[in-house]
Amino acid sequence: MEKSYNPREIEQRWYRNWEENEYFKPAGGEQPYCIMLPPPNVTGSLHMGHAFQDTIMDTLTRWQRMKGADTLWQPGTDHAGIATQMVVERQLLGEGKSRHDLGRERFIEAVWDWKEHSGDTIGRQMRRLGTSVDWSNHCFTMDEGLSNAVQKVFVSLYEEGLIYRGKRLVNWDPVLHTALSDLEVVSEEESGKMWHIRYPRTDGRGHLIVATTRPETMLGDTAVAVHPEDERYNDLVGHALELPLTGRTIPVIADEYVDAEFGSGCVKITPAHDFNDYEIGKRHGLELINVLDINACMNENVPEEYRGLDRFKARKQIVSDLEKLGLLEKIDDHKLMIPRGDRSHAVVEPYLTDQWYVKIAPLAKPAIEAVEDGRIEFVPANWSKTYFDWMNRIEDWCISRQLWWGHRIPAWYDPEGNIHVGASEEDARRRSGLTADVVLRQDEDVLDTWFSSALWPFTTLGWPEKTDYLERFYPTSVMVTGFDIIFFWVARMIMMGLKFMDDVPFRTVYIHGLLRDGNGQKMSKSKGNVLDPLDLIDGIELDQLVQKRTTGLMQPQMAPAIEKATRKEFPDGIPPFGTDALRFTFAALATTGRDIRFDLGRIEGNRNFCNKLWNAARFVLIQTEGKSVKPAAGPDTFDRWIVSRMNRMIHEVESHLGDFRLDLAAQALYEFSWNEYCDWYLEFTKATLQAASEDEQATIRHTLLSVLETFLRTLHPIMPFITEEIWQRVKAPLEIEGDSIMLQRFPVTGARDEVAEQDVEWVKNVVQGIRRIRAELNLSPGKPLDVLFQAGHAADRSRQQRFTGVLSQLARIQSSEWVDDKADTAQCAVALVGDLKILIPLKGLVDVEEELSRLMKQLERENADRRKAEGKLGNRRFVENAPAAVVEQERERLLAHKANVENLHEQIRQLESLRD
Repeated sequence: MEKSYNPREIEQRWYRNWEENEYFKPAGGEQPYCIMLPPPNVTGSLHMGHAFQDTIMDTLTRWQRMKGADTLWQPGTDHAGIATQMVVERQLLGEGKSRHDLGRERFIEAVWDWKEHSGDTIGRQMRRLGTSVDWSNHCFTMDEGLSNAVQKVFVSLYEEGLIYRGKRLVNWDPVLHTALSDLEVVSEEESGKMWHIRYPRTDGRGHLIVATTRPETMLGDTAVAVHPEDERYNDLVGHALELPLTGRTIPVIADEYVDAEFGSGCVKITPAHDFNDYEIGKRHGLELINVLDINACMNENVPEEYRGLDRFKARKQIVSDLEKLGLLEKIDDHKLMIPRGDRSHAVVEPYLTDQWYVKIAPLAKPAIEAVEDGRIEFVPANWSKTYFDWMNRIEDWCISRQLWWGHRIPAWYDPEGNIHVGASEEDARRRSGLTADVVLRQDEDVLDTWFSSALWPFTTLGWPEKTDYLERFYPTSVMVTGFDIIFFWVARMIMMGLKFMDDVPFRTVYIHGLLRDGNGQKMSKSKGNVLDPLDLIDGIELDQLVQKRTTGLMQPQMAPAIEKATRKEFPDGIPPFGTDALRFTFAALATTGRDIRFDLGRIEGNRNFCNKLWNAARFVLIQTEGKSVKPAAGPDTFDRWIVSRMNRMIHEVESHLGDFRLDLAAQALYEFSWNEYCDWYLEFTKATLQAASEDEQATIRHTLLSVLETFLRTLHPIMPFITEEIWQRVKAPLEIEGDSIMLQRFPVTGARDEVAEQDVEWVKNVVQGIRRIRAELNLSPGKPLDVLFQAGHAADRSRQQRFTGVLSQLARIQSSEWVDDKADTAQCAVALVGDLKILIPLKGLVDVEEELSRLMKQLERENADRRKAEGKLGNRRFVENAPAAVVEQERERLLAHKANVENLHEQIRQLESLRD
């Protein structure tokens, strides 16, 4: 076995082996267990959120596979309408062409060509993460079978009156010329202005002041609203105001939406360009006046001097004209949330346009009931409240997008504008009874990507055909996802599953938190704090990291600051940590919290964990190589103890995985391996092997190997690569059959041995007590000590006699004896184990003056650090302005310094007593 653990050498080799042997495919089993991979965009690359989520799903899948379940982790990718179309359009732009030069048919061919040659980046990256998905059943939302299913669902919903075409307000991207879902809109705080405008009263008795951040939309105002209980304006409700620059008058209305305390208490209402105003307009029957075109330029509904102007140029002109007319009260600097398209980065406009919609209420009712009656469980349970809140306020779903790439809407128009829906033009004609001479034109729009994604749990299993996979694996077992898409995806899958499968799509929805950086900030390109999981696996040099973080920024002026911060945070670049260290870190972070902070310190610690496991396995194999490992005698106390502790660990891991608490499972695995097997049991065996007979040695060696092998199987779901590599070396001496650890059974909890656990806990406490005295007195770990035992109980005497050999070796005791309560122990260092006193005579053991000098210098340093921490925490500006995590870290430092000062005072007091 190699001396050092080298993840790069083993990981890709083992993944190829697993995939070539088709270990990821369902292989039959007692119960079906299925997880649907949330399909990443075909254009995408693996980011930290994917890697975190994939680790959770792979851990659950590998665990259930080892428990004997018939497992299917269903992979696939989403066609990602906007993102994919933009990628190909950018390629064409580089050739001096546009999609319109090619035409729709040839452009779609170009997209398919790109997909075939460049569309599997994320699949290759998922393999690097060790994901055990069934690649043989990989699906793509634009595959023929899935596309046919999408058409069938659309036609069915249309015929039931659940899909309709209507004019509504949508998020409009004026660059891409398409409607966007809320998830495709990113709102971030930006600096802007608040313009306060005077709207004259028609009776000539002054004016009302309204405030707006978008003066250009005032040309589409159809009312000014006040709160019905605002006494300042009671007499104005129902009266008219002049709308500046337009020659129109608009009414004053009363609506409870208005915040009377904000500004003047008067709000301009523009139903065609604001979602809240749209709802107010519906309540009051207001006219909708659209003042923008698809490019966000002013249209024919505005005064002639503004027509054709870009919205922002129109804004400047309108403000200037208002100022000339004396109708501009004031301008304030103002921070506001600006919505931008996540692909084009253009400011999104609420825009009135004809779109296709799903009538959602009839589908939402059974979806609400499915969670209420327990057919679907949310984990953690509190997310069901979020689900209910949204589902009870749900609005009709806009499913059309003005793109070319995607599932084209299966609707055709005749010359009179009548709509004919079918799976194909021929089917539409047949359903409508149209003859061949009636000219039909297909709708230009495509369906929202989320429409096909909503069908994912059953279309990927073969629906509408009644396939073996569909019968076996639907409903699926668990949906693993972030809380940010409960509405956009989870709720819609539930609605569609109940509608077309007459059953829920999954039994459990496990909602995990969102990964953030070490300071709690969202990871984003613009912040320059993005980490690439493959960089953490393979490592990356500093200059390459800087280049990655500063290339393609929306705001290039941020590049110098991002480079400076990156060089400060990673002065030596990022070292290679390996996949298993990254996966274990993700598992340890999978708490029930909403936000999860990723700190490089955690992955460094888990790389050390891999090294520790590797070194422990190497030690065990060296100890057992060429020697008998068949148990030939009864296990000693230490063997019984480690088996008992192992059974406790297995029970905890099994329980925590069942509760989706991967963090607690990881903690149990770490503590057993590091603290009990590596730190204690291996040390015990170094002592017990020396004093054991040949038969006893064989038993100890068997325990060393069998506990290691069992631990590897328990750890495998989280850390698949290192466990496979070590298991392949451990199985032979234990005569275990099997080609891969992933096909072995997950360990079953055995009995606990409380007597052995109590005995060994006593030994550990005695050893730790003596080691603590060594550390406090700065004594060499190898220096033999004379030890006195005092007080205690009969059990303490019995244990001290039984475990003298182990205690002598682990605590380096050269002599020991029991003394009664009358013995003079004033000049002894003391450690307590229950009622037992462990005494170490100090006379002649240390140079008192030299040790006092050392401790006084240490005390001086600790006091200086304590005062520094107190000064920081006493600084109000630091406490109020520093990140909460930094302040908390400083508080923890202060507590540690205070404890150290107190401990040093006690050590000094003890040493000074030796001067007497």
